[in-house]
Amino acid sequence: MTKTWEERDLAHIWHPCSQMKDYETLPPMVIDHGRGVWLYDIHGKKYLDIVSSWWANLLGHANPDINAAIKEQIDKLEHVIFANFSHRPAIELAEKLADITPARINKFHFNDNGSSSVEAALKMCFQFYHQTGKPEKQRFMCLSEGYHGETIGALSVGSMDLYAKLYQPMMMENIHVEAPDCYRCPYGKQRESCACECFEKAEQAFAAHAQETAAMIVEPLLQGSAGMRIYPPLYLKKLRALCDRCDVKLIADEIATGFGRTGTMFACDQAGISPDVMCISKGLTGGYLPMSVTCVSDEIYDAFYDDYGTGHAFVHSHTYAGNPLGCAAALAVQRVLEEQHVLETAAQNAKWLTAELAKTFGAHPNVGEIRHIGLIHAIELVKDPATKEPLDARRRTGYAIYKKALSLGLVLRPLGDILYFNPPLNITREELSLAIEMAHEAVTAVLPEG
Repeated sequence: MTKTWEERDLAHIWHPCSQMKDYETLPPMVIDHGRGVWLYDIHGKKYLDIVSSWWANLLGHANPDINAAIKEQIDKLEHVIFANFSHRPAIELAEKLADITPARINKFHFNDNGSSSVEAALKMCFQFYHQTGKPEKQRFMCLSEGYHGETIGALSVGSMDLYAKLYQPMMMENIHVEAPDCYRCPYGKQRESCACECFEKAEQAFAAHAQETAAMIVEPLLQGSAGMRIYPPLYLKKLRALCDRCDVKLIADEIATGFGRTGTMFACDQAGISPDVMCISKGLTGGYLPMSVTCVSDEIYDAFYDDYGTGHAFVHSHTYAGNPLGCAAALAVQRVLEEQHVLETAAQNAKWLTAELAKTFGAHPNVGEIRHIGLIHAIELVKDPATKEPLDARRRTGYAIYKKALSLGLVLRPLGDILYFNPPLNITREELSLAIEMAHEAVTAVLPEG
């Protein structure tokens, strides 16, 4: 008997971030093709990809401009060793990145995924101090509920127990600073008007550990996997100044926030600060190809520039570093953003979306907060908005809403009981309206309004 595609998938594939037993009742959607914000499965059903396929798809599926750039490049050069060799797309991309990244950034180390970019950043900062006379600076600081990837080093600077707790015996011992939690602020302040009183937690950590710390790593303005937690730009300003005073490098993990996701090219731009190291991926290639870049200041780069015999080189590599196809896609992304004024249109649509979501969900008895930054909007579902008490996690309410949304044709993959929109930047208002309509139907099917 001939097996279905779904059966053939489950016979051999172990899907990421999944309890595979769930697939007994919700088998994988086998996608045939995509166009714009839409995904079409092998049975002809279409799904609106409101989460940009894990936040990576920046300008829609099968974007004709990115497609054309990759097609043109593939007939010239598919890949070449990146040690002592180079190619025009990589050089042009590095020049472009130098133009758009914050002021301190000027050198670019190519890797092939977000976690790898973070690993490179950590190793660079560790080795920087080893080679500049401060070998005691070996540890790292990070924010609680942070997420920076799932390799062992990246997990070590994350604080999400879902991903990291089991692997504690394998991980580095780092310093975890209590992160801003603006929805449940322990100081009773408001995100829009506070003085970041919570920053005292960082000041306390620096007072105790700065002398042994090489770098502080943060997701600027938006802690994604923590539930789309958003905090004020002032926090970043204070952190940049504190790192400077204490001789600690600042690593900005812009893997999820870069390339317009938060309303500006990079989240750091909203705080007017420049990190020492910036990690970028996801939207870099429009979600087309796995590529990341670890972007650094000349100060860090110069600490590695020496005669070979000194052993100061950064001996860190990935087979597909600087892949020409990825570089071609990334250059096409930048052309589209500029020529089609994508960020300007997205900013207008973001304001409209904020108002529409408030109108649709604001009075729901289980909606605690609707927060937003750029086109990213998150709806936190709670048991009681007055007390902000969470829903019972064992009920898997978010998962139930996800399944209902899928049946309606919407990919609304929650973070626990937090629903979010993180669409391609060129999504239309008509498509956003349809997503709101389907999301509302899914939520009220699981959590009735009255």
